[in-house]
Amino acid sequence: MKSRAILLCGILIAGAVVALSQNTEQQPPPQRPDQPMPRPPISGPQPIGQHDPNTPHPPGQMQPPHNPPPPDPFAGNLFPPELVMQYRRELGITDEQKTFIRDEAIKASTRFNQLQFQMQDEMESMVTLMKGPTIDEQKALAQLDKVLNIEREVKRTQLGLSIRIKNKLTAEQQGKLQELQRK
Repeated sequence: MKSRAILLCGILIAGAVVALSQNTEQQPPPQRPDQPMPRPPISGPQPIGQHDPNTPHPPGQMQPPHNPPPPDPFAGNLFPPELVMQYRRELGITDEQKTFIRDEAIKASTRFNQLQFQMQDEMESMVTLMKGPTIDEQKALAQLDKVLNIEREVKRTQLGLSIRIKNKLTAEQQGKLQELQRK
C-alpha cells in the first residue's frame, strides 16, 4: 500500500511538473471582484544548494525536482504478462506458453495479495508508533525495516515473474515484443 502511495505521489508530482512546464506562458483567468486573492503555490522541499533564482524560496528549502524520472532500465528487456497475452496471436504464443504465463501470473497475483495484507498490517503498526508525543526511534526504524522488506519482496516477486516469462519466450517472440514496446 505504501509503495502504491509513493508511486501515486511520484506520478502526481511528475504530472504537475509537466503541466507547469507546458503552461508557463498561460495567463491566469481574470479575477472577479467577489473572489479572494489567489494564494501563491506551495512548493515542496528543494535540495540544499539548488535554489531557483526565479522563485521566492530561500536556499536550503526543498522543492520537487524538475527533471523527468529516469527511463526504466528494464524496459525492452522484460515483458509484463499483460503485454505478452495482449499480443499472443501476433507473437505465435503456443498453448504451453500461454498456460505457463497464466499459471505464473496467478501465482504472482496470489503472492501480491498476501504481501498487500502484510503491508497494511505493518503500516498500521507504523502509524501507531508515530502517533505519540514522542517516538521510540529504534522501534520506528525496526518497523520501517519490516515495511521495506515487504516492498522488497513485492519487487522481487515482480522481477521473478518477468524473468520466468522472458525465459519461456523464443528469441523471435522477444524481438517482436521489443518492437511493439517501442511503438
